[in-house]
Amino acid sequence: MVPMPGAIVQLVLFLAVTGLGVYWFAKAVIHRYMYVKLGQPVDWSGRAKHNLREFAVQVFGQTKLLKDKKSGLMHIVIFYGFIILQLGALDIIYKGLSGQPLPIPGYAAFELLQETTVALVLVAMGYAAYRRYGEKLERLKRGWKPSIVVFFIFSLMLSVLLTMAFDRLVEGEGQSPYAPISSLIAVPLAGLSRGVAEALYVTFWWAHLLILLAFLVYVPQSKHFHLLSAPVNLLLRRTESPGRLRKLDLEDEEAESFGAGKVEDFTQKQLLDLYACVECGRCTNVCPAAGTGKWLSPMHMIVKLRDHLTDKGAAVTSRSPWIPAFAFSTASTHGMQTGGQELGAWQGEGMTDIGPTMRAQAASWQTTANRAPGELELIGDVMSEAEIWACTTCRNCEDQCPVANEHVDKIVDMRRYLVLTQGSMPHDGQRALQNIERQGNPWGISRSDRAKWVQEIDPEGVLHVPTVKENPEFDILLFVGSMGSYDNRSRKITRSLVRLMNEAGVNFAILGNEEKNSGDTPRRMGNEFLFQQLCEENIGTFQKYNVRKIVTACPHTYNTLKNEYPEFGLEAEVLHHSELLDELIRAERLVPRHEVQERITYHDSCYLGRYNGVYDQPRNILRAIRGVTLLEMERSRENGMCCGAGGGMMWMEETAGKRVNLARTEQALATKPSVISSACPYCLTMMEDGTKLLEAEEAVQTRDIAEILELAVFGPVKSDDKQPVSV
Repeated sequence: MVPMPGAIVQLVLFLAVTGLGVYWFAKAVIHRYMYVKLGQPVDWSGRAKHNLREFAVQVFGQTKLLKDKKSGLMHIVIFYGFIILQLGALDIIYKGLSGQPLPIPGYAAFELLQETTVALVLVAMGYAAYRRYGEKLERLKRGWKPSIVVFFIFSLMLSVLLTMAFDRLVEGEGQSPYAPISSLIAVPLAGLSRGVAEALYVTFWWAHLLILLAFLVYVPQSKHFHLLSAPVNLLLRRTESPGRLRKLDLEDEEAESFGAGKVEDFTQKQLLDLYACVECGRCTNVCPAAGTGKWLSPMHMIVKLRDHLTDKGAAVTSRSPWIPAFAFSTASTHGMQTGGQELGAWQGEGMTDIGPTMRAQAASWQTTANRAPGELELIGDVMSEAEIWACTTCRNCEDQCPVANEHVDKIVDMRRYLVLTQGSMPHDGQRALQNIERQGNPWGISRSDRAKWVQEIDPEGVLHVPTVKENPEFDILLFVGSMGSYDNRSRKITRSLVRLMNEAGVNFAILGNEEKNSGDTPRRMGNEFLFQQLCEENIGTFQKYNVRKIVTACPHTYNTLKNEYPEFGLEAEVLHHSELLDELIRAERLVPRHEVQERITYHDSCYLGRYNGVYDQPRNILRAIRGVTLLEMERSRENGMCCGAGGGMMWMEETAGKRVNLARTEQALATKPSVISSACPYCLTMMEDGTKLLEAEEAVQTRDIAEILELAVFGPVKSDDKQPVSV
């Protein structure tokens, strides 16, 4: 197709340009690898083997992306389209150099596949542009940076079709059903001379190659680095339960600080997360803080940490992230500059709205030439304390993330630095932790009153609630927890659970005043020292009484005992009360004989659902009760929205935007229930407060599943059975 001297020149130029492009690409990747290596070492052994199946499902099945079916299908077309088109690119390059097509059996069908794929990719990219600029989805960024890939792919697809069209003209091929699009393009150009057709073919052949190489070099220097880093991130994700936080070695005498006070304090896996992010905004879209007008946006957190890592990594390693370096200015540094911006009163629309947070974050993240990357403080110049303390640790962001990024651990590590190294914490949170440290509960009520609930709810001694000393042969330890022991409302749940366990003949006991706070709140709020102290003391008590099975009504306690205590030596089975009650119903040890005529919507606790996969057991209990109509909220199960109490937020005031529990209660009330149910004392408190704020408490009750089951098993409570509950 190209004369022999020209073919030799073309081959030499091809090798030189391609070699340069591949070299620049490799250099950009290697430099970012060097930045990731600045993080704390990670034991990678066994991760790839353990995650192989999930890796295949998520990479090739695109399961996380399909949580949003429209964009998921769009991405599947683009993903597989590019895989198919790589063979087409090889064919175009090979034919331009050799004059012959690739020796592929059924070449005509191969051509049809290529053109069909090009058409589908163009349609998918058109829809991608429409979602960003037509629908204007709040979670998607707009501007030239997020849009450059659209131009890359459109021009790449166009170069493919034009190269194939002029190839047909040069070869003198007529219309073909196996090349419908290139044939259609070639029809009006049929009058061109062979020389002009050859020149245009070579032009578009080179255009295709240069666009392909430019895209290759651009990928690692943009959010599209996820094409390479996301599969690696999925393969190397942690293998332990998502409910377990990383243990700190508090006895390390060489440690100058604890937690993450510098970007290098994060682990290498946490830094890999930053380059895997695709900036799709799915995490921010479901974040209860972002949706109610707080500063925290999980997507912006990852992007800011990534930009800061790139800035600082370049300074530390003296390796520019921008290739070719001469084409870019590296004098600027990214930093957070709020400039007096405040997120005060709620400015959003509807039940939740991420718009105010998205706009505030976009305006505050700027570049400056006045400071070097090493002069910036991770907390203050990159991440604000307002963001760090707004997180409810619900993990909805992580559940939605298609590249397996872990946001919560990073926030907790920054909290650890604030609390353990700087001694900084919001005043109300600090007061709760001081109360836990002194009295073993967030209210500061005397630790010797921990078992007082037994007398308070059962002054006549009707209930059978033995301590481990009174019943040393117990089968199950009822770990009541601070909420179930001290909180007025939660004691009623404890009473219902005790009645049901007695009815089912469960051989249980409580620790009484020997029980201590589980440590969930201190750990999520960054006080790892207090957590480990409580953990070791509780485990010592468990071992003293030979505890082998534990049940608790609090998902936060459940998660901590089940997923975190084993790392410190606990050897016991841990059940949530919904799991135990479901087992007792299935074994017919509990029989819901009475009808409960209620329309009930069930709110999923984050620490029960997303952290531990317990979705069906609470619903099974409600379905087993005659008369119950179970209603599902629009956001339920894996997609359920947080009540706003997790991560220590139960003990801290929300000062910006809308209260999270108010938004969640609005979602519950949209189902028109007569009862909002939950299986978590924190959630129930927040939902009950929400009904009061919305003046719906007269029409809609809030009840734990144990309370509803109690009604079904024993019937309506008689007036003389009602016991006053007070602290």
